[in-house]
Amino acid sequence: MTHDLDILERGRKVLLQESEALSRQAQLLDDSFVKAVRLIIDCNGRVIVTGMGKSGHIARKIAATLASTGQPSHFVHPGEAGHGDLGMIVKGDVVIAISNSGEAAELAAILHYSRRFSIPLIAITSGHESTLAVAGDIILLLPKEPEVGAGGLAPTTSTTMTLALGDALAVAVFESRGFSPEDFKNFHPGGKLGRALLRVEEIMHPRESLPLVKKTDTMDHVLVVMTEKGFGCAGVVDETGHLEGIITDGDLRRHMSKDLVQKTAASLMTRHPMTVAPRLMAVEALNILNEKKRTQVFVVDSQNIPVGILHIHDLLRAGIS
Repeated sequence: MTHDLDILERGRKVLLQESEALSRQAQLLDDSFVKAVRLIIDCNGRVIVTGMGKSGHIARKIAATLASTGQPSHFVHPGEAGHGDLGMIVKGDVVIAISNSGEAAELAAILHYSRRFSIPLIAITSGHESTLAVAGDIILLLPKEPEVGAGGLAPTTSTTMTLALGDALAVAVFESRGFSPEDFKNFHPGGKLGRALLRVEEIMHPRESLPLVKKTDTMDHVLVVMTEKGFGCAGVVDETGHLEGIITDGDLRRHMSKDLVQKTAASLMTRHPMTVAPRLMAVEALNILNEKKRTQVFVVDSQNIPVGILHIHDLLRAGIS
């Protein structure tokens, strides 16, 4: 019977050995990696990623990562390539072929096709004199690290290194292009990631919904505006439309008196209210509201002119929490 501590130690051993292999791999990166990144950046078509077996699973992930960061990319199964799928690869594309040994027979059709039609080929392999390496225009060599586990039979370390190398390529490509969070959101509109990248301007109430009053308006008018707009506040603007203050339900309670309705907005307002910019990440706006214990905030442009209002309920409805 295997003890729990032995199982835990085996798991740690795998992680440590693979992390050590990754460290050695990082030290081996050279000018070939730079050339591969520049080739992908200059690609006018798509990046075609291919591999067989476990390398194929890694290839699918690399293709998905590239596509999600703005580089048109897809996976082509090498076994299907010789049965019509070679038509998915055209001039202007770049092929990334993956095989740890470099001798996967199923890659033959794609290798021959890429050489025949002068389609650039990036080879990822540990076999520096293998068929794949000889065919490649750029060779990204994997260090010959032993596969972890009894007998070193199952692909473990090699697939981890290949996956990490694919991540390194994708990140180097999109960072070199200046890929922004806004660009990233365009490819991830759904799910938690899409919500996390929402901007305030995408969920705020627009200018026509704003509860705005002038400094000289009396409180009877302010109360009507606050009631009609339903945000529990009113923004106070000057003659040129710049936001100067805010009146909240709390301000009304603090200044409650018989002559309240005759007072001016300027006499009750809180000056220099908290505001946010339209391009602020919505999740950052939520953090600000929570930190300041507020339920709403005016959104202003660079001239401090109100362009919207954001309520905490808008953030919750958008799935931001």
